[in-house]
Amino acid sequence: MKKNLSKKTRRTILIAAMPVLLLAGCHKHNPHTPKPDVGCIRPLPDSIKNLHPKAAPLQRLLDSLTKAGVPGMSLTIHETNKGWFAGSAGWADIKNRKAFLPCQISRAGSTVKIVTAVSVLQLAENGIVDLDKKIADYLPPDLLDGIENADRATVRQLLSHSSGIFNYIRAPQFQLASLNDLTKTWQPGELLSYARGRKAYFPPGTDVTYSNTNYILLGFLIEKVSSLSFPQYFKQYIFDRLGLKHTRFNINQPVPADLARGYVDWYNKGEIMESTWYSGWDYYTADGGLQSTATDLVLLVEGLFSHRLLSPASLQIMLHTEPFIKTDDFYPTKFALGIFSIETPFGTAWLHSGDAIGYYATVMYFPSKGITISWMANGNYGFIDPLINSKKAFDRILNAILN
Repeated sequence: MKKNLSKKTRRTILIAAMPVLLLAGCHKHNPHTPKPDVGCIRPLPDSIKNLHPKAAPLQRLLDSLTKAGVPGMSLTIHETNKGWFAGSAGWADIKNRKAFLPCQISRAGSTVKIVTAVSVLQLAENGIVDLDKKIADYLPPDLLDGIENADRATVRQLLSHSSGIFNYIRAPQFQLASLNDLTKTWQPGELLSYARGRKAYFPPGTDVTYSNTNYILLGFLIEKVSSLSFPQYFKQYIFDRLGLKHTRFNINQPVPADLARGYVDWYNKGEIMESTWYSGWDYYTADGGLQSTATDLVLLVEGLFSHRLLSPASLQIMLHTEPFIKTDDFYPTKFALGIFSIETPFGTAWLHSGDAIGYYATVMYFPSKGITISWMANGNYGFIDPLINSKKAFDRILNAILN
């Protein structure tokens, strides 16, 4: 589910990156949780009030996570018959002592794949896209040239990660190029070049493997058939429709003033350095690049499952899972179209997570419990990941909410 690199690959990259990273300053973790002393440009909707019966213990959980090392974090929960919880702890900006508030905008990474998939399914509803046609039927040959399986894989297979197309992020050449220019704003076509000439993982439809290349191509598809840029399409047909005031693509200003600063523990020594400008390949891609809040991510998923974005028939298509089950040190997972089905100790949930360098987000919906949950943090890697982005972390947070 994650857009980031594997732990083994990440270690390799960090060794290569040391000359660059040593030029940046480190911050010793400050264990003290700040009081919310700054306001948000756009407060949360009036309808969202902390009426959840577990509000106090959930706030203590957030406080404990930031005291353990997460720079800043927000958690939003909406549960049928129990109401909302929207809490936060820690710092959005350590240097300037700005608190991470519930309405804090942060990077949401690959959670945008839900949005990309919904957009394609809307176009299919309108008869503009056929999910079972090849992506090559819609995109020009020169764009797909050299990308194995791109001439055979269907739109549906790209959506469900069953295309077998190589994930450009896994190319060592891309990793090196990214490290050599950590602040570069990558264009989608440039990213595709790192999937060219790479062997496909498997024939289309015979397995599943997460590949960001699929969603780069789907971004091109949306633009080709809608005559809108995909950020424009997202805003017009999804964000505005749901009233998501804190969700955006800032392609012309990738690091706006109200964005949480990002932090990473590169060396796993309890020291964090700022990485806000180190997410270049996430600025303008349909596989990442989203900026949002935990509350907006909850509203997005609730809008999806309440048929405000897709018809019941289209939602059923989106939620059809591939027969292959993945674990990868997480809950048993099945791939659907732009979303995943996971089997947790607390029941089945629909989920997508995402991250960038210094950011993490996840959102999930438990149909049997009528509860939607999202948390976001402006830190990752090193000692931070086990606190927010591991099976143990999910167990702890979900146990606090659902037990």
